[in-house]
Amino acid sequence: MIETKRKAYRLVVVVVALASIMIFAEGCNTSQPPNQQTKDSQITTEVKAKLASNVRASSLTNIEVNTTNGVVTLAGQVENADIKRSAEQVAAAVSGVVGVNNNLQVASLPAPASR
Repeated sequence: MIETKRKAYRLVVVVVALASIMIFAEGCNTSQPPNQQTKDSQITTEVKAKLASNVRASSLTNIEVNTTNGVVTLAGQVENADIKRSAEQVAAAVSGVVGVNNNLQVASLPAPASR
């Protein structure tokens, strides 16, 4: 009886371990090779740094930067079209960038208060 419980316990441990490995492996699955992931991370960091020095600080906190296979995606909300254009130009000028998806939204001005 004790031997049967030990076998059952070992089987449960093995099944849990295999399930954990499968879940972890699926979570790490990506279509990018590791060296491209590193390049994309470096591009994202450089784009953020250049945006910090070249775009209004109040806009920077609203800009999200993501890079996949050298394509930078900008998302968020900025004050005006000039900042949107500037952010795209800054991102495109970074070494390794092959394209920019500018998904930035220009904030609409609040309606004037009526008296």
